[in-house]
Amino acid sequence: MNHPSTPLPVPHPAMAAWPGLMGRLAQRLKARGAHPARTLVLLPFAQLMPVATRQWAACHPDGFAPRFETTRNWARQLAPFSPGPDDLSFDPARDLPLAQNLLERAGLGAQRDVLAGALVESATQLAALAAAHAPDERLAWAAAMTPVVAGAETGPLAFEAAVARLALVWAATSAQAPDVLYGPLALDTVDAVFVLEGFQPDPLTSALAARWGERAETLALPLDAPRGEVRLFPAVDTEDEAERAAARVLAHIEAGRVPVALAATDRALTRRVRALLGARGVAIRDENGWKLSTTRVAAELMALLRALAWNASSDDVLDALKNTPAWGDEPTRLALEAWLRRQGLRDWRDAERLCTPDSPDAKAAALAPRVADVAATRARFGSPRPLAAWLGDLRALLHTTGLAGPMALDAAGAGLLAVLRLEEGAQAEFADVRGAGRRLSLSEFTSWVDAVLEAASHVPPHPAREQVTILPLSQMLARPFAAAVLPGCDDVRLPAAPEPPGPWTATQRAALGLPSRAELGTAHRAAWAYALQAPACDIFWRQGDESGEPLLPSPLVQALLLEGLASEADDPRPPRELTAAPVPPPTPSGAALPVKRISASAYGDLRACPYRFFALRQLGLQEVDELDAEVDKRDFGLWLHAVLRHFHEALRATPTADPSERQALIDQAAHETTREHGLLEGDFLPFAAVWPAVREGYLAWLADYDATGGHFERAEAEGQTPLGAWQLVGRLDRVDRGADGQTLVIDYKTEGRQRTADRIKDAAEDTQLAFYAALLPDDSLRAAYLNVGERDGTKLYEQADVTALRDRLLAGIQSDLQRIADGARLPALGEGSACDWCAARGLCRKDSWAVPATPTGGGQSARQAARPPPRVGPHEQGRV
Repeated sequence: MNHPSTPLPVPHPAMAAWPGLMGRLAQRLKARGAHPARTLVLLPFAQLMPVATRQWAACHPDGFAPRFETTRNWARQLAPFSPGPDDLSFDPARDLPLAQNLLERAGLGAQRDVLAGALVESATQLAALAAAHAPDERLAWAAAMTPVVAGAETGPLAFEAAVARLALVWAATSAQAPDVLYGPLALDTVDAVFVLEGFQPDPLTSALAARWGERAETLALPLDAPRGEVRLFPAVDTEDEAERAAARVLAHIEAGRVPVALAATDRALTRRVRALLGARGVAIRDENGWKLSTTRVAAELMALLRALAWNASSDDVLDALKNTPAWGDEPTRLALEAWLRRQGLRDWRDAERLCTPDSPDAKAAALAPRVADVAATRARFGSPRPLAAWLGDLRALLHTTGLAGPMALDAAGAGLLAVLRLEEGAQAEFADVRGAGRRLSLSEFTSWVDAVLEAASHVPPHPAREQVTILPLSQMLARPFAAAVLPGCDDVRLPAAPEPPGPWTATQRAALGLPSRAELGTAHRAAWAYALQAPACDIFWRQGDESGEPLLPSPLVQALLLEGLASEADDPRPPRELTAAPVPPPTPSGAALPVKRISASAYGDLRACPYRFFALRQLGLQEVDELDAEVDKRDFGLWLHAVLRHFHEALRATPTADPSERQALIDQAAHETTREHGLLEGDFLPFAAVWPAVREGYLAWLADYDATGGHFERAEAEGQTPLGAWQLVGRLDRVDRGADGQTLVIDYKTEGRQRTADRIKDAAEDTQLAFYAALLPDDSLRAAYLNVGERDGTKLYEQADVTALRDRLLAGIQSDLQRIADGARLPALGEGSACDWCAARGLCRKDSWAVPATPTGGGQSARQAARPPPRVGPHEQGRV
């Protein structure tokens, strides 16, 4: 709304042409002797209908007014249209199954799922050309065009040619809603028809005007007007461009230049600008809308369908559970997700197999009822059925899961239910659609749903009085915009000429009557020139894309720069002063969170950074593991640990020194481990390639190791040791017995050899082996890392004098834990690699710390000064 001090909006200069146009129209009516009420004015697009009606009323407030219509709106008023069983309906829900049926009848049934979408697209483009011919002339037109679209009968382009021929026949034999305009009903109540042309001629309107002869007359809206004030705003990236565009829209509204035209050049960018403006309470009329497939309700529905698939992943089912009110309460879902991630079950079928009431895992048994409910629902959707049956069952499932009610109350949800025919009784529409009776699998039905949602658009309700209108560039024609904001004007999103749609060659486009690239470019540049005539026109482009590729301004923008018709403007966002508020390094106390049990990895966290220990071990904050992640080096290490355990247990049961028999045993262990871990061949392929080298290197080392008298005793052994008020716990990869009867603790490593060698260089720095040694009751023992390499074979790295290291470690652990219990601070002291992959880095906010230099001459930083002095004691390496 305009305030008294706000200047009145300045309309688009082309609006001044409307009075002259309405005057010429009145003169032509008088010259023809046509009554205004029996006069029809055909407009290029529907959004001009209210504009033209208002302009006539302003020029001729008294008397009758002509009817301002589009061809399709006029046809809809003359007679309702219902497509026949074989007719192209321009509705993917009907057209996709019909296209598959046509492909089957044409002998292409094996390719129906692949070619159906291309057939619908091609037929839709040709149908616009077919509509420009009277129904009784279309077969002759199709016969004349058949040689044009004919292609190779064999070879790689045979399918493309077959689709083109079939699309031509389908378009020519389909009845269309505008067919009524070719009959006497169209002109019974009309004395004169005037055609107002847009940037590009419409084949149907041109054909009708030629057919009506003298009754039809063409009017042209003058498009030549001086350019307004054009400003250029280069941006760094997408977000920067969206913020700058939103800032200019707000500036126009503040100055009273409303309504503002926001050109939808880039769909994603436009949605971001719309979100920024919506947060400021701007009244937006979005005529462009967005794909229904990108809405929240569509995501919920697709998640539900993915969860029903026989090979659904655990992530798929969890996504559906999060959006399904009736599928369990929140605590149960969280418990199920935690159990799945702890078990590492990527395949939901494994969860159904393991979660049973008699499971030895208490948590799995407790989750069994919820898993059984989901399994029962999935089982009901396993068998193929016709499309109408699928829709009926899906509708029932939406009601059962509690999704139907919220969807019906949501504007996008209501549109989804309508286009998918999920409303009550709507499935009956497919009774007369050829191909809809074919039995579809769940995956085929899911593909159908996805294609329908991708083709449909959601246009939100329009406000009573908009401040901003989002629309395509070509639909700014003759509309009263006081300002234009054009984002996305880079050389990728706004080329000099758009790429012609469809698979047609330039020769085919010329013969069929489709607009050529040159004609599309002419219309495109005309729309661009018209947008520049707005009183204020702001042009935006980004200088770099998300991929890091540099971008240039559109050739249309470059032409403005070369001609000196526009210059770059300053950042339109108003500056804000922010007071720097750096945070100090955290120094919490963990006294209120007593530590009862500690593992080697937990103590490693304490030594690397006390704050990491506080966050991850005392507070219990943990990263959420991905269930559907790719197999990485860590997975290979876990797999190898399990393989070696199975192998040595099998070798102990059936001792053999024969190399071929040992190889057979270890290969069998690898096969069983792969099956137990649920690893697919494709997932494990990179490591399967190196497995023979790893196997040969390990078996060669084992033969030499056996010669020393050492032998395997047990693997994955649980160990624990009391230490004052605490308990040391852990799992030992392997425990062997040497020839001298002494215990040997072995920890497997699949890292590079140098890194393993570095672990034992500084015995006081690496505490892992000493910690594992502390888990066993032996007074004297040995400990070593066993590096199982992919290229260098297997080698044992023994830690010297591990018994003494163990005793020192126990004293250090007890001292550190006691200091924590007494309230010692746990500062964030991690450095270097300890911080690079730390899960707690976002909590300690290391990158935002205030680290001013101290005024002393020593150059010591505040963080260095905050570090406590070295502690002298039995465990000098302690960092608490």
